[in-house]
Amino acid sequence: MRLSQSRKISAKQVSATRGAWRRGHLELVAREQDLTSIQAERRPRVRRNVTAAIAEDICAERYVSGSPLPRENDLCNIYGVSRTVIRESLKILESKGLVRGKPRIGTTVCDKDEWNILDQDVLEWMGPYIKGFDILGCIIEARRSIEPAAAEYAAERATAQEIADLDNAWRQMRDFGGDPERFTEADVMFHTVLLKASHNQVFRRLSSAIHAGLKYALHASNVAVDSRDEAIVLHGELVEALRMRDRFAARDCANRMLDLAVRDLAAAEKVIGRTKATRS
Repeated sequence: MRLSQSRKISAKQVSATRGAWRRGHLELVAREQDLTSIQAERRPRVRRNVTAAIAEDICAERYVSGSPLPRENDLCNIYGVSRTVIRESLKILESKGLVRGKPRIGTTVCDKDEWNILDQDVLEWMGPYIKGFDILGCIIEARRSIEPAAAEYAAERATAQEIADLDNAWRQMRDFGGDPERFTEADVMFHTVLLKASHNQVFRRLSSAIHAGLKYALHASNVAVDSRDEAIVLHGELVEALRMRDRFAARDCANRMLDLAVRDLAAAEKVIGRTKATRS
């Protein structure tokens, strides 16, 4: 009888021990999953920071065009991250044309002509060094070739809804004249709608292609000037020209807007030059 009770007690103890072990194991697995989740959340942030750091060093010519980047192990030491993060960052830089990787050769910095200079990330990485690329001047040249014609076509082809959308963007520019960030958002919207309102399929595609560059240029000029009143007046006149279906007035407004942009971007380049000198 005592032996039977002893066996029952032992079985209960074994069962309890197994239950406790199972609960402990499940808690350990849960903690490991939480840790993995946290690392997964941090990893993209780390990768973005490292990608930006390498890219900015390339733009600053710490790694000049045509030269090889340091080996992976050296990059790990320089930027304080794992080889996995370095490899992922190099893939991103290669997709944007900044570097090129070759087996048994390593990663080489590409010539600046190969960089995707209209990519939002690339424009941000260029930062204070952008003046040396003459991006702002090139964007103005592109706009001079496109926007006056787009405005003329829009005067003939824009729908009532597109004119209403342009008017709405203009009103936002007017209302946010004292806020460069929100003013730029409305300004970009205005020019994007204008190209679409031309109903020219090539212009529509160009709108998407130059969106990041246009946003950068507009933001640079809007931040550099003290007053945006003149720009607000010109955009309003263009809306009215479209509403009146006056294609000659629309083209003239677009040309005067670009003349103003040239003046404002000259001020912006002075600001960029001062920023670069401060960082040097």
